[in-house]
Amino acid sequence: MPTPEVKNPQSQAPVVEQKHEILPTLFGDGYGLYEVRKGSFFVSFFVNSTIVALLFWLSSWTVTHAPQIKQLVGNSVDISPYVMPAGKEASGGGGGGGSHDVNPASKGALPKLSKMQIAPPTVLPMDNPKMPVAPTVVVPPEIRLPQSGQMGDPLAKALIASNGTGLGGGIGSGSGGGVGSGRGPGVGPGWGGGIGGNAYHVGNGVGAPKVIYRVDPEFSEEARKNKWQGTVELQVIVGTDGKTHDISVSRSLGMGLDEKAVESVRLWRFEPGTKDGKPVPVEVSVQVNFRLY
Repeated sequence: MPTPEVKNPQSQAPVVEQKHEILPTLFGDGYGLYEVRKGSFFVSFFVNSTIVALLFWLSSWTVTHAPQIKQLVGNSVDISPYVMPAGKEASGGGGGGGSHDVNPASKGALPKLSKMQIAPPTVLPMDNPKMPVAPTVVVPPEIRLPQSGQMGDPLAKALIASNGTGLGGGIGSGSGGGVGSGRGPGVGPGWGGGIGGNAYHVGNGVGAPKVIYRVDPEFSEEARKNKWQGTVELQVIVGTDGKTHDISVSRSLGMGLDEKAVESVRLWRFEPGTKDGKPVPVEVSVQVNFRLY
């Protein structure tokens, strides 16, 4: 009688395919048709790691070498509001212009800075000028401002070529042959050339303007009926032309008297304030009294 064949229990165990739980695609799991190249993974990993390390190094180097970078690039100028803030004691400067264009002034670079203006700047060149002269604005040349590219107002937003809605030549919404919203041949809000944002204030060599012609205010009908009286205080800029500009109410009386005060002060005339013997725009406080007799 033949002896029954004895099988090894281990040989009957099903063969379990080994699985890679970490990065299975790297070892070919899930692929049956295409060959997996392990070398591509390592090359990609090395390149990306190098880029990340380089970015970290550049960031660290930029922080630690800020002074050298600033010296190499140059001192950039914050042109809002046109470089020089207005001081409480003495401030001034500015300019504006335009040529009654429908569109606002276009964005661009400032013209040449000079202590004297012969020709105002313009975005749209004149046809056949009689005497071609380089346009300038009255700003001390030692002030560093961006001056490259198409001419315009650095603070403007419009891209359509335009000198702006102002008047008297120049670029902007102001007047006087400069650039910006001010008055004069300078740059920015303010008066009389240079760069600034406000008129001068009395003191530190700035003389106060003097009234040479005054117009008494009229009562409003409402104030007269209610027998309302008092004093309106106005903040006024007296220009180099002796006229009042940029009038605002700093202490109100109401009942229509504020408006009457502004109307009368618009007609006042002054001997302009001075600085170093020259007329300058000066901001002063003016009180207008309303009294019933």
